[in-house]
Amino acid sequence: MFDVNIAALLIVSLVVLVALGVHIAIALGMTSALGIYLVTGGNFHVVMAMLGSTAYEALRDYVFAVIPLFMLMGEFIGKSGAVTDVYRGINRGLRRLPGRLAIATVLGNAIFSFVTGVSIASAAAFSRIAYPEMKRYGYHKGFALGTVAGSSCLGMLIPPSVLMIVWGILTEQSIGQIFLAGVLPGFLLVSMLVAYVFIRAVLNPALVGAGADSRGATSTPSAVGAQVVSDTAGEEDDISTTAVLVSAAGIFLVILAVLGGIWFGVFTPTEGAGAGAFIGLVMGIVKGMRFRDIIDSILSVGRTSAPILLLLVAASLYSRALAMTGVTNAIQDLFLGTGLAPFAILGLMVLIWFLLGMVIDSISIMLLTVPIFAPIATQLGFDPIAFAIVGILAIEAGLLTPPFGLLVYTVKAAIDDEGDDVSIIQIFKSSTPYWIIMLISMVAIAEFPQIATLLPSLMF
Repeated sequence: MFDVNIAALLIVSLVVLVALGVHIAIALGMTSALGIYLVTGGNFHVVMAMLGSTAYEALRDYVFAVIPLFMLMGEFIGKSGAVTDVYRGINRGLRRLPGRLAIATVLGNAIFSFVTGVSIASAAAFSRIAYPEMKRYGYHKGFALGTVAGSSCLGMLIPPSVLMIVWGILTEQSIGQIFLAGVLPGFLLVSMLVAYVFIRAVLNPALVGAGADSRGATSTPSAVGAQVVSDTAGEEDDISTTAVLVSAAGIFLVILAVLGGIWFGVFTPTEGAGAGAFIGLVMGIVKGMRFRDIIDSILSVGRTSAPILLLLVAASLYSRALAMTGVTNAIQDLFLGTGLAPFAILGLMVLIWFLLGMVIDSISIMLLTVPIFAPIATQLGFDPIAFAIVGILAIEAGLLTPPFGLLVYTVKAAIDDEGDDVSIIQIFKSSTPYWIIMLISMVAIAEFPQIATLLPSLMF
């Protein structure tokens, strides 16, 4: 039965706690306990019993191990330096293209996404890997940082993605299917981002350092292609071809073994994540990781994944509390009772995701909204797999949305260490085209769901 007073209290309490800076997991847990306490007439024993059973049922699930294992795989490969090697190799191979460094950043982020699945990690890493190179060759700082922030969103769309895993857990969909559904949309988004960078480089060569030497000083304007070639003159010895090939082969092996194993039924997602973590460890050792680096990687993943698992428990408890008050069904009836067209309701959901993306992280947004939105989308006739990709894109785009886009602030924090004076407004402005491209991708997938569903329908 729907209790409007308790439901309103739960929602308002959650908003107030989050606004006061209380960690989202604690806020969810506190409001859930309050809601269950009120619904059960003040029976504290029921509250404790439900908290215990929710935590047990959530964390004992075998699939939950996939999150820390995939994160550990990404940490090992990141520490090995393989991604940096491949980025430099791509950069060298694109020497004749206008805007090669920015294009290499987009492609490097795409490759990094295959081994990490965390956008914030991509933004922090490429702020330190790619931005110094672009700055050295005279790129416009805002354009360079916008490229880093915008292409970092690929981390949640290209599998293995933490958001895909969480979505699969929340909706009880196949994680392997969602992984596979992200491949073609991922390639589509990468192609659109590369095309945008290339067009901007051709139309405005100054953005990509044409007319500037490697120290950033202005020189006689030259053709973009000639300038790009000259920019690479002193760079060929930065890394050996052997190192690039070894790193690329290692990353390819991880992708082939882990994702291929999951898609062809050799592994479950959890087993694939374990195999990936082992291959990543071997790769790191081959590339020179020391015992101390291995321990640091494990501790780092523990510090990152533990809050995520706590969030999953708290969100599960909050969903139960909302169900007990009837607010979940009430919200669904509200959406469906508006009489709006399905695409208008989808647009309303995307708007909510954008607004939430301004203030809280992706996983928290997903935990709060997906259990409510996914059943609505199914009733409206949207394919669940395609809707998952649209939702993940929307949630990630929210991280670029001003005034509190977390990806932009991550990039800003990373460059502050180098003493750069680029304003946060400039980074937001430069990342806006990438936000628009993601919006176009969402519309394309919503209109043509086959982009997401083609590969899962062939493989499963």
